[in-house]
Amino acid sequence: QVQLVESGGGLVQAGASLRLSCAASGRTFRIDGMGWFRQAPGKEREFVAAIAWNSGSSDIVNYADSVKGRFTISRDVARNTVYLEMNSLKSADTAVYYCAAGPRIRTKITYSYWGQGTQVTVSS
Repeated sequence: QVQLVESGGGLVQAGASLRLSCAASGRTFRIDGMGWFRQAPGKEREFVAAIAWNSGSSDIVNYADSVKGRFTISRDVARNTVYLEMNSLKSADTAVYYCAAGPRIRTKITYSYWGQGTQVTVSS
């Protein structure tokens, strides 16, 4: 199994920055990519950002249009940790942020493992 533990959430004012961390443990060899999702009250969970390992080349990253240019996903291979650097936060970014991970099946990352979530609240 794979365990994911998120940290770094909190309450900030609009325009501020936060960095979320997601540490993976257990059978991490099963992971080919990790992502961040978020769920605001009364809304469905939505994709935020993802990073996929790309053997022999740079990792492949993707972002939701709503966070492009403001959020950056990265990873520390040695620590089995993925980060989400969030800048210029808006009240619309308020949500519980979940980390997910999984293997690549065919060409897509299948998110089989999920963290418990960390709350991000942005006050305007």
